[in-house]
Amino acid sequence: MHENPAVADRWVRTLTTSSAPRIQLVCFPHAGGTANYFLSLARALPAEVEVLAIQYPGRQDRRAERARTSIAELVDEADAVLQARLAGPFAFFGHSMGAVIAHEVTQRRARAGARLPQRLFVSGRRAPDQPPCRPNPPRTDVGILEDLREAGGTHPLFLTDAELRAELLRVMRADYQAIDSYAWHAQPPVNCPITALTGDADPQASVAAVRAWSAHTSAGFDLRVFSGGHFYLDEHRSEVAGAIGEGLLPLP
Repeated sequence: MHENPAVADRWVRTLTTSSAPRIQLVCFPHAGGTANYFLSLARALPAEVEVLAIQYPGRQDRRAERARTSIAELVDEADAVLQARLAGPFAFFGHSMGAVIAHEVTQRRARAGARLPQRLFVSGRRAPDQPPCRPNPPRTDVGILEDLREAGGTHPLFLTDAELRAELLRVMRADYQAIDSYAWHAQPPVNCPITALTGDADPQASVAAVRAWSAHTSAGFDLRVFSGGHFYLDEHRSEVAGAIGEGLLPLP
């Protein structure tokens, strides 16, 4: 069942186009993130890659919509809208919470017998069978703001301006509820290669916990470690783009 075009347009943003695309790359943002977060990365990728990004409800131009509070909701809706947008070869890239959603969409497609990504890129996220990085996730606005400061990647204005901070917290409450209530249920490894990327000083995902993604694929695994923390990709955009390009091109 395909979503109607109007619904799909709310969920999927085209960040770059190509006159002769060889593959589509769908990017899934982190908690509190937006589709536009991937714009600079998209522009650094090879011209043959058409880059799409998911825009979750409740933020920016979707502010009036209810922010989803469970990973299952986000997975169900993202998978439905992507069915009409994935015409040829495609791959997924998810950062942090987005890595969980990208992996669960891949698992959902595998169970349905649908086409799988040529490669799944999981960034800044421990493997789903690994223990939580924080046994007591933040429940208060103060705790969420402290968590954001530690992770980095948030423009200081969103932490200091009262109106922007309130808007950020509204989204983060929903996203944190979604990711902190997520529970992994053992499933067979996906039959597509996984490339895991992480920063060597990420407080939310140790290198060992990220390496554990190797158990979740039956089709090959690659680990890329960069210097930096949870938002290492802001400092290594060209290198990350290079790693993605190597994983996608040339296609078989």
